Amino acid sequence: MIIRELNGTTPQFGEDCFLAENAVVVGDVVMGDHCSIWYGAVLRGDVHYIRMGNKVNIQDGAVVHCTYKKYAVNIGNNVSVGHNAIVHGCTIHDNVLVGMGAIVMDDCVVESNTIIAAGAVVTQGTKVEGGSIYAGVPAKKVKDIGKDLISGEIERIAESYVKYSGWYK
Repeated sequence: MIIRELNGTTPQFGEDCFLAENAVVVGDVVMGDHCSIWYGAVLRGDVHYIRMGNKVNIQDGAVVHCTYKKYAVNIGNNVSVGHNAIVHGCTIHDNVLVGMGAIVMDDCVVESNTIIAAGAVVTQGTKVEGGSIYAGVPAKKVKDIGKDLISGEIERIAESYVKYSGWYK
């Protein structure tokens, strides 16, 4: 793994976090407890900060980055960022699944209890309504989700990645 100080700021990790051997975490990155950064994932807190809550997993090949002096990244608790997704200069609240290959752009706010479908592109400045599924290019609300999907999928995936990371420690 590459953990790199940049401009006097070193990444900070909560308790019981897992970083894969080829994960990259640079600069002003602060993550909570029970987080996992998987193979080939990159978190670049070089041009602005990245803050992550507890039980966040950044899956294989995903990129988390910011916009210079303009848009930081804030990620809440129980968030899964799927394989090869891009999270850029945005805010993602609690209990969110960002699907594989999805892109969430600058100045977006993704409210809690939401699924961004695989391959969706959430364009700059979009406010994603909580309790919804957004899909497509550009991403649009396709339906409301109930508690069954929130606890059955979003929370299950976050908990599963805590378990998976334990296998690697």
